[in-house]
Amino acid sequence: MPRLVPPLVLAIVGLILFGDGAYIHAKAWLAQILLARAFERSVAAGEPVKPWSWADTWPVARIEVKRIGARAIVLAGTSGQSLAFGPGHLDETVDAGERGVAVYAAHRDTHFRFLRNVIIGDVIEITRRDGRLFRYRADASSVVRFDNSEIVAATPDVELVLTTCWPFDAMVSGPERYILHATLIHPGG
Repeated sequence: MPRLVPPLVLAIVGLILFGDGAYIHAKAWLAQILLARAFERSVAAGEPVKPWSWADTWPVARIEVKRIGARAIVLAGTSGQSLAFGPGHLDETVDAGERGVAVYAAHRDTHFRFLRNVIIGDVIEITRRDGRLFRYRADASSVVRFDNSEIVAATPDVELVLTTCWPFDAMVSGPERYILHATLIHPGG
């Protein structure tokens, strides 16, 4: 009997860890479905619609990279609670399509997992909550320390930055961030 205890304990711990990891991904997936519905209602109503009654955020945009089939709903703010459900729009930055740099951040293992497949030249579409669509072209990427992002918010151009932790397949957080820079190629209509 004593020989069975260590393997049994390891199996239980493994199941718990697997369940915890599966829960995070299931929550992220389900949240995007609810957020997509709230986003469509926001566009139709012309005002923010919360995805669930207790939400402390709301959808502000939809991001798409059609070449790789990636899509996510972007939320207002980048609090830990918001980032658990989707990419967040940094409050201190402009909205997509406005002069300056719009910055969206998300976790590398859920909502911005697709960034590893974006290549320079890819078109990134941003549909804002007001229904206006903006197309950007990915034109540069870099890896920087979290405290040295090199993002200059005051620019005369219309730009987009997508950022997440680096490296993509790391198991724990580190000090580096992946920055994907894009420039507007089609103004919203």
